[in-house]
Amino acid sequence: MLAENERASGILLHPTSLPGGFGIGDLGEAAYRFVDFLYDTGQHLWQMLPLGAIRGVYDNSPYQSLSIFAGNTMLISLDKLAEEGFLERSDLEAPEFPAHTVDYEAITSFKAPLLKKSFRMFRNKADAAEFSRLEAFCHKNNFWLDDYSLFLALKEMHQHTAWNTWEKDIKWRQPGAIQYWRKQLSDDIDSHKYQQYQFYKQWSGIRDYCHRCGIKLIGDIPIFVAFDSADVWCRPELFYLDASGQPTVVAGVPPDYFSKTGQRWGNPLYRWDVLAKENYQWWVERFHANLVLVDVIRLDHFRGFEKYWEIPATETTAINGRWTAGPGADFFKAITAHLGEIPIIAEDLGVITPEVDRLREQFGFMGMRVLQFAFGNDPKADDYKPHNYPRNCVVYTGTHDNDTTVGWFRDTNPESTTQSIKERKAERQEALKYLGTDGHEINWDFIRLALQSVAKMAVTPLQDVLGLGSEARMNIPGTASGNWRWRFSWDMITSEMKNRLLEMTRSSGR
Repeated sequence: MLAENERASGILLHPTSLPGGFGIGDLGEAAYRFVDFLYDTGQHLWQMLPLGAIRGVYDNSPYQSLSIFAGNTMLISLDKLAEEGFLERSDLEAPEFPAHTVDYEAITSFKAPLLKKSFRMFRNKADAAEFSRLEAFCHKNNFWLDDYSLFLALKEMHQHTAWNTWEKDIKWRQPGAIQYWRKQLSDDIDSHKYQQYQFYKQWSGIRDYCHRCGIKLIGDIPIFVAFDSADVWCRPELFYLDASGQPTVVAGVPPDYFSKTGQRWGNPLYRWDVLAKENYQWWVERFHANLVLVDVIRLDHFRGFEKYWEIPATETTAINGRWTAGPGADFFKAITAHLGEIPIIAEDLGVITPEVDRLREQFGFMGMRVLQFAFGNDPKADDYKPHNYPRNCVVYTGTHDNDTTVGWFRDTNPESTTQSIKERKAERQEALKYLGTDGHEINWDFIRLALQSVAKMAVTPLQDVLGLGSEARMNIPGTASGNWRWRFSWDMITSEMKNRLLEMTRSSGR
């Protein structure tokens, strides 16, 4: 990942937040320009959220994807398709989208038909070499692509209803039904395969450009998968489901900093005993597929591999759950036996026990530290203060689940955390004393503190470089709408910001 004494820093930004004229960030010119920004400011890391295909439920959360393998086709650059001759220039005449938020419903209505049109144009115009590359991609990825493309075609035919509401024969993947629908929906299936080909091809270009600029990509693997996904439909035996296909227990976390009732995520829970009998091959393929896209993996909710919070599916909150043993060290032994040493950042935030720490340390994974957690009255607050950091960690000013640093510093909303207003005021005063500042540039104070820490990696959300408030927050845990929508525009980035970030990065040895 990094040499023993090497230090690096980078920016957290999901590609959906990139500027552009089609309502959502994509893998076109803006992505390359952002890599240039990273290079110009001395950064060597670009961290992002999961890149999986999403849909119009669960508020388009990248942590609730349609497949653990498929890419988000809404990130495909229409400009690049037009440059290749697989869209008309007139197709790029887009309606006026919001500049600083993603309207997922509107961009899907606009973009999805154009991606299907691009497939039709590809069939009519692509040369033999391009067809050969598509066929090679489909052959290499057939272990997931065939089922995923059929799943998506079936969802469209069923007006996007959940797979467990479909007709019994296709719901339970009876061979005759699979064969019948593969034939009936062959054009739609081929279209979805083509769209995945274009996503992976465009992403490969971004990754190659990052590597030429000395920048590594940090991806994100959610521990759990969405119920209404190709993953659960294809392998229901890996999950706790009843006879109708409904989950009997679901994932979440108990009451915490973000919510008095905890977080009921609703993902089906794994039957780890079944996965163990297969030597975790399903997970091996998952890790391998992600390492095709990125260089380093942030493993979300790492503590769930030691123990996870199991909630009866009938419960409406996460309060009445229980801790249940996860697969532990055996899981990571199996993964490394197949894939070798994997560069992993273990998301070890929240209620972390000594057993979780030992599991992370056993495999040498990097842990996480968040500066926003360093100044409150939580028993673990001291662990988040830089003078207590181990070297083998990544420090963040905040994550996608936190408010921006400016928003956090100014926050007076009684509903935003489980802290009282009095506790928050004391927390801010503690931060000012620790930093030796008056807080008028609290975002830069935090960035400097992160960069100067002993942590091997320091990552800052772009919102903190820009000095934005709560309006630029990416996600509010425990809420079901309005998340994952923030976008920036190039006019937000000034020369003064770039120079300041570059000088801070250089002076801190990163």
